[in-house]
Amino acid sequence: MAEGRFVSYLRVSTKRQGDSGLGLEAQRKAVSDFLNGGRWSLVTELVEVESGKRADRPKLTEALRLCRLHNAILVIAKLDRLSRDAHFLLGLQRAGVRFVAADMPEANEMVVGIMAVVAQAERKMISARTKAALAAAKERGVKLGGPIHHLPAQAGRAAEASASVRSLKAQDRASDLARDIAELRSEGASSLRDIAAGLGRRGITTPRGAAWTATAVRRVLGRIDSLPEPSRRCDTA
Repeated sequence: MAEGRFVSYLRVSTKRQGDSGLGLEAQRKAVSDFLNGGRWSLVTELVEVESGKRADRPKLTEALRLCRLHNAILVIAKLDRLSRDAHFLLGLQRAGVRFVAADMPEANEMVVGIMAVVAQAERKMISARTKAALAAAKERGVKLGGPIHHLPAQAGRAAEASASVRSLKAQDRASDLARDIAELRSEGASSLRDIAAGLGRRGITTPRGAAWTATAVRRVLGRIDSLPEPSRRCDTA
């Protein structure tokens, strides 16, 4: 049975389908049947009228943002409603968003598992080719290896890369929160504590699942201020 928080994403390909509801009710029922029973809550439902061939879909982008904010699972009626692009599905995994298809609940693990096997096979082939090339070079008398004094520098670059990844994740999280914070301010939240309380009322926690504090809000606001202008715009229309 379903457990946890979910964001429902429904999609139709044409405006006529969107206006008439054709296909939407069937998708909505499939999601409802999947969630029937268990301990779960639906954060929201988002409906998009867009071709599945396009990856730049604003409603799906918003659904992913809400999933990250609420630590929710993206639920769809059918796998092809999300995308037929396997690379896009991997993008969901990289974004840290879990998803489930009502018609094929095991699709997440299956798709990622298949791709992991393919990636592993490719790595093995690359490794085999590299070893073969090194062996051939050795036979030609090429001296392999060399000084290892460069290792500390490599370690330093690795640490810098790790810090950069953490910083980018923090910036992405700030971008996700920008709209909600702007809405809370427009509703009268004037202090850091007010914003923290407002985020809590919306069911949004910190990345570690804790309640918001004034200090945590201050850090996020600092990151939001450093974002490019388009990322800070919070269109609530």
